Amino acid sequence: MRETFVATTTDLLDEDPRTALVLADISADAFVPAMRRHPDRVLNMGIREQLMTSVAGGLALTGLRPYVHSYAPFAVDRAYEQIKLDFGHQNVGAVLVTIGASYDAAAEGYTHQSPGDIALLDTLEDWTVHVPGHRDEVPALLRAAARHDDRVYVRLSEQENSRSYPDAGRLRVIRRGGPLVVAVGPMLDPVLEATRDLDVTVAYTNTPRPIDVEGLRALTEGEVVLVEPYLAGTSAHLVQAALADLPHRELHLGVGRHEIRHYGTWQDHARAHGLDAAGLRGSIDAFLR
Repeated sequence: MRETFVATTTDLLDEDPRTALVLADISADAFVPAMRRHPDRVLNMGIREQLMTSVAGGLALTGLRPYVHSYAPFAVDRAYEQIKLDFGHQNVGAVLVTIGASYDAAAEGYTHQSPGDIALLDTLEDWTVHVPGHRDEVPALLRAAARHDDRVYVRLSEQENSRSYPDAGRLRVIRRGGPLVVAVGPMLDPVLEATRDLDVTVAYTNTPRPIDVEGLRALTEGEVVLVEPYLAGTSAHLVQAALADLPHRELHLGVGRHEIRHYGTWQDHARAHGLDAAGLRGSIDAFLR
């Protein structure tokens, strides 16, 4: 996904004089050719993520469309105040693109992990959030974001599904059956494996914000399980609001609030948080029983 982001954004810089890119050292080497061609629109702030965000806000005020990029904990957690003020308070937009997800960089320790990034953005106004489940979903999301001035977050990850669903902005039904299980982004493959012999409806989205209220209401018939690759329960308040007048039960699965104080790989962390197929199966079985 990271390489796809670099290629697509480089093309956008060549094609659209309104596109700008602001970096804080991460992926800077990959953008050297673009920086040489567009030195006025490709800016590397060094390891200063707050400055990166503020500069992007200033560029947006001039009419440019800034893409902002770093690891999720640096771009969201560390620069949260600048996101709140320099984008939100100034009422300008940007395209915030991160790598690292919840624990892709598990070997680097907790400094490089951000399971709470979506929850943080949920405290702010009018953010569209894309969580692609496959690298082939990334170009369309980035190109669509170039055509307007809204605030957009694109959360890239190493984990990805075996196939892409580029038109999965709203809930897309992958398998029809009984109770609804919603998989967000790269959680689709583990969900499909976990439920392969269960009578459930599996739906997929790579755009959890805004949440697909119409789709949820149409597909929920009493029980809904939402599986997200970030902090468990992040979307609970939105699901509850969408289904408030319908009798139903909910189960929200995601990254636990307990910190895994070991390094390992993202697969190890997924297993520890119950987000591999076996862990998901156990949680879903217990809920549906």
